Amino acid sequence: MKSNSGAKKRFSLTGTGRVKRKKGFASHILTKKSPKRKRNLRQTDLVHPADEKRAKRMIIS
Repeated sequence: MKSNSGAKKRFSLTGTGRVKRKKGFASHILTKKSPKRKRNLRQTDLVHPADEKRAKRMIIS
């Protein structure tokens, strides 16, 4: 089964096997966003457990 090359670039696995993702809306129209919001957009987040199985299937072939 092929892995999704777009998903491989966007998701990664943690040491415990959870799926990490980067937050969206962080790369353009930054002038109207508050500094606090921009700082929070830099952080990574975990994929929701309901979608984790589908994300893992896309990145692991």
